[in-house]
Amino acid sequence: MPTVNLTAETFESTVDSDKLVLVDWWAAWCGPCRMFAPVFEAASEQHPDVVFGKVDTEAEQALAAQAGISSIPTLMIFREGILVFAQPGALPATALEDLITQAKALDMDEVRAEVAKASS
Repeated sequence: MPTVNLTAETFESTVDSDKLVLVDWWAAWCGPCRMFAPVFEAASEQHPDVVFGKVDTEAEQALAAQAGISSIPTLMIFREGILVFAQPGALPATALEDLITQAKALDMDEVRAEVAKASS
């Protein structure tokens, strides 16, 4: 599945879906972002069951601020609407593949229990 561009209007509905969603926060002027883009795009082709979204931090400054983005590229992974990973920095293909595998393997009942415990 090709990557989708996420905006303030589409971000929440996309990450709140039942699917595994990877979000790449980027900007056109960012060298590491340009280096990570083909890695992210290739992974999107290998995982049609995963949503790969991109947020242009220049076009979506309010959304980036709301998400607390202070360094780009930043990769976020959501599963069933829960943020399960967030880290700045470009990743090599093998590391991205490993993260996707780990995210798919998560026990979401356990994750929801941890989230509930942390918010109480």
